[in-house]
Amino acid sequence: MTDVTDKTPIKMLHDRVLVEVGADAGERRSSGGIVIPATAAMGAARRLTWSRVVAVGPHARAVEIGDRVLFDADDKPEVEVAGEVYVLMRERDVHAVAAERIADESTGLYL
Repeated sequence: MTDVTDKTPIKMLHDRVLVEVGADAGERRSSGGIVIPATAAMGAARRLTWSRVVAVGPHARAVEIGDRVLFDADDKPEVEVAGEVYVLMRERDVHAVAAERIADESTGLYL
């Protein structure tokens, strides 16, 4: 069981993962410093999103609270808790995890 806020205790079920949606999740910057709005089309490619995990269910095995995860936010349900917006998904919808604890597992990538 984990608390998203002090006022609302949340217990995630099964392999569900709850991630926070940052205020800048939609817009991004190019390498030259140009701000690209969330509404800008990227052609045929879909844009994946990095977010921080705030709660996990008891059957989630590879994801822990505090991890940064990479996922496709286009088709995920959002929920509002105490004025904050979160995305709810299954653990299998997470494409990658960036966390200090996986440094020992030699992935070959450094994020």
